[in-house]
Amino acid sequence: LAAAGALLMYARARRQAASATNDHPRDFEGYGSHPPRAEWPGGAVLAVNFAINIEEGAEPSIPDGDAASTGALCECPSEAPTGVRDLAAESMFEYGSRIGIWRILRAFEQRELPATVFACARALERLPGVVDALRETTHDVCCHGLRWEDHIAMDEDEERRRIADATASLTKV
Repeated sequence: LAAAGALLMYARARRQAASATNDHPRDFEGYGSHPPRAEWPGGAVLAVNFAINIEEGAEPSIPDGDAASTGALCECPSEAPTGVRDLAAESMFEYGSRIGIWRILRAFEQRELPATVFACARALERLPGVVDALRETTHDVCCHGLRWEDHIAMDEDEERRRIADATASLTKV
């Protein structure tokens, strides 16, 4: 943790220095040719964080009262007009909850690998078997919102309500 803290402080100082000389709010240079030295536990030279997203059943869909199904992460853009279900998009999401998550959980279990599960609360409400399986793992579960929705378009009060609802839901499941 000390090494990570030092890296964060170094990165913050680099960003402040960059913003002092550059009017743009983003840092495009990074560490450049002078990366920080970190002393990781056990002399490790690489840290890997596995992230598993569980969103199936929480994406925008007509059966949930949305104007349209989402096709954002599908192999091909959705051409379904507003008000018409995109069954291809829905089936791709359903594949993840019916088959994909189980394969991933087995692969992590066989290798005894930890992961962080970023889960939408609504998805876990609809997947009690997955919730039971996650309880048997050492994976961390991180709230990924109530549903798969665009928080940047919400006002602060609405966003706070959604976060509170998601937290309450994940606490129950």
